[in-house]
Amino acid sequence: MSDAAAGNSVPPPPSPWERERPARPQAAPARAPLSRDRVVEAAFTVLDRQGLDGLSMRQVAAELGVAVSALYAHVTSKDDLLELMYTRLFDGFRMPEADPERWREQVREYARGGRERLLAHRDMARISMAHVPFTAELLPHVESLLAVFRTAGLPDRIAAEAGDLISTYIDGFVLEEEMWQDRAARRGGGDASLARPDWREMADEMQGYFASLPAKDFPHLRALAPVMVTDSSDERFDIGLEIILRGLASYLPGPDAPGPDA
Repeated sequence: MSDAAAGNSVPPPPSPWERERPARPQAAPARAPLSRDRVVEAAFTVLDRQGLDGLSMRQVAAELGVAVSALYAHVTSKDDLLELMYTRLFDGFRMPEADPERWREQVREYARGGRERLLAHRDMARISMAHVPFTAELLPHVESLLAVFRTAGLPDRIAAEAGDLISTYIDGFVLEEEMWQDRAARRGGGDASLARPDWREMADEMQGYFASLPAKDFPHLRALAPVMVTDSSDERFDIGLEIILRGLASYLPGPDAPGPDA
């Protein structure tokens, strides 16, 4: 039985004119509403492309395709935006419970993770150094780091300084890395966010220079030239961190511990 006989409606075939008619353009997808998260993500995009000196509210608005005034419904100022960007680096991060038997390893993990967070985006070390991390979102991390030092048995005065010392070391080390990265970009004429310094080449250059110095005037620089600069930034970071940790360990209670005024 045919479809027509069965009472089913069969649409007629398209006419030649319909076949030739261009397809109706699809409606553009609705733009996601502006939000604080979108503003922060756009700011990271601009930062990675242009660096901190090129980051402006106008550039962020252009990245989002909105008027600058629209941003101020979600952030109060550029400083507020920078603080939000820094805070975003700690999303998902949680310090483990302080363990006096593993305090050094816990500090190593914290420091290495902090360096990785700063290196995730261009110029974040500069932003970190300009913002005190005592916001409501970051205070728990500060509290947890201090707990590691105090639980290990460090005197309160040393524990209080140690938190700032570790943070300053991380910021300063990454800032130096970013400066070398910018230098590599200028040499190669490329994008600073993609440039990677040739640490082996730089180490060879500096070691060669130290070794060429007059032995009479610079005996120690010449003697240490082979080990003065390593070809691994990771190795340099870990060695510096180990120097700090061994210094802190010298303040733990014991027969050779320095006095309270040391």
